[in-house]
Amino acid sequence: MSVTARLAELGIVIPPVAKPVASYVPATVTGNLVFTAGQLPFVDGSLPATGKVGAEVSPEDAKDFARIAVLNALAAAQTAIGSVDRITRIVKLVVFVASAPDFSGQPAVANGASDTLVEIFGEPGLHARSAVGVAVLPLDAPVELELIVEFE
Repeated sequence: MSVTARLAELGIVIPPVAKPVASYVPATVTGNLVFTAGQLPFVDGSLPATGKVGAEVSPEDAKDFARIAVLNALAAAQTAIGSVDRITRIVKLVVFVASAPDFSGQPAVANGASDTLVEIFGEPGLHARSAVGVAVLPLDAPVELELIVEFE
């Protein structure tokens, strides 16, 4: 089954690629890899929430925001290579979580993105990952992530 067919089966829509908020491109290609820039959980051009996870933002909401951000990353990859159907493997996911000082649930937040990738791609969606707590992210976003995918 193609990735496009699987997305339709799941009722998941890849959004339009988010416009960069600074001087960078959404994704670059080298060889058979796509590296995305940091992707925020933009919905229709704006953030659904701002603040620190464990303070202003609940871990459950942050997990949902990680899901949104990974769909934005897939949009960036798709723009770079023409179609998500060309993706053969998710190689690496790095998730940054703007965290309250005592919040240590970054891996659970990152699962919002990881689980989505496996749901879409199956076994080729299994990936290496880092989940990192940080003091602040651009635009006071609660979550930002980067994706590396292999394609043919």
